[in-house]
Amino acid sequence: MDSRFGLIVFDLDGTLIDSSLDLTLSVNATRASRGLAPLPMDTVASYIGNGAEMLIRRSLGPDASEDAVWDGLHFFLRYYRENMLVHTALYPGVREALDGWRAKGTAMAVLTNKPERFSRDLLAGLGLQGYFRPVYGGNSFETKKPDPRGLRRIMRERGFPPGRTLMVGDSSVDVLTARNAGVACAGVTFGLRPEDFERHPPDFVVDDMRDLEPRLDAAPTPSAR
Repeated sequence: MDSRFGLIVFDLDGTLIDSSLDLTLSVNATRASRGLAPLPMDTVASYIGNGAEMLIRRSLGPDASEDAVWDGLHFFLRYYRENMLVHTALYPGVREALDGWRAKGTAMAVLTNKPERFSRDLLAGLGLQGYFRPVYGGNSFETKKPDPRGLRRIMRERGFPPGRTLMVGDSSVDVLTARNAGVACAGVTFGLRPEDFERHPPDFVVDDMRDLEPRLDAAPTPSAR
């Protein structure tokens, strides 16, 4: 029997791809350019999820001037573009799960706060350019997640209502995006910020993307918001 979810919308970093090392190295290269010491990977991971500007703002610290933040952001984007596929890889089980949904005809999309061009280039570099339609990033709209604008746009474009849409992510940003759009949300425990789920729990969690399919029919239907 087919799942009631005809559309699955995925976050990118921490959900489909493990980009933590390349992001950490790029952040620390940015800090080094300003004479600052490197940050641990766990610290950088805790800053990821709200877009590149916020990542750099947090990474440079509260004493950084606005000019320093914008200069750092430009340095980071140049450095990361050249090095974003050095260590980044799909999480175990992701490709197999995506292949299964594609074979069933399930609609799949990506909604991330990473810049759209970077997101598309990463997916292409990992051989996933044909899996998702659309791919929207943090600069695709005037607002970023957890604002539901991007998720609602995807539902309109793909022709699925909230009750047939599932958001999959690794942080409270994704949970709140789903809640704000009135859709169900699955959380992955292998991502960058699973501790966020203590504050904003998703409808259910999985330890491996391949475990998601068996859980879909039992997922609750959220109330409209």
